[in-house]
Amino acid sequence: MAKKVMRRREFIKIIGLTTSGLFPSCIDAKEGKRLLKNETKPGFYIRFYKPFEPVNVDRWRLEVSGLCEKPLKLSLSDIMRFPQVTQVSRLKCVECWSSKASWTGFRPQVLFDLVKPLKKARHLYFYSADDYFEYISLEDLLKPRVLFVHTMNGRPLPDEHGAPLRLIIPFKYGYKNVKTITRLVFVEKGGDGYWSQYGYSANGTIQLGADYLLDTGEKREIKKQGEPDY
Repeated sequence: MAKKVMRRREFIKIIGLTTSGLFPSCIDAKEGKRLLKNETKPGFYIRFYKPFEPVNVDRWRLEVSGLCEKPLKLSLSDIMRFPQVTQVSRLKCVECWSSKASWTGFRPQVLFDLVKPLKKARHLYFYSADDYFEYISLEDLLKPRVLFVHTMNGRPLPDEHGAPLRLIIPFKYGYKNVKTITRLVFVEKGGDGYWSQYGYSANGTIQLGADYLLDTGEKREIKKQGEPDY
């Protein structure tokens, strides 16, 4: 199994890039527009599938469709009226670093109660503003501590961390914690997300191994699968 799994950093080397030099500028030279990109910042690294412009929050809508009784579109104002939950959890990247933050948002069950998934719906397809995509099972989404998030550390979610809406699923690696979500589709069968096409685990559950804590500077060892307990 280990031989089949291609590490993300190995894939990046293959295509001739490094994570620090993946996108050399955050400004589109032709348009003079700000672009969100990969950055190595103290305390919390920034990772995106590709450079893209920040989302216009006023125009943003979350489209929910597929195998559900009541497909709908939601604005950020709509989402802010949902029952809100705040939790502190650590975001763990498959690149062996992590960082902790306070996240505020709503549980997936709130959304499911609104749209009423059909019995044959088993997975949720996520699509992002940067064309990133992922599949996550409804079973995993309904586990404790999973949040759709709009606020980070008491402030509106920053663009670089996935504004206006992202997923926090603390027991899975960062590539399953989808950012800048624009569309959710209930489907019967899951599939490969973007990174699992290149050998990553489609499940994405955090495994045993080293973890470098960007928020404290410590190195820790993960001794059990799932959400880190530190």
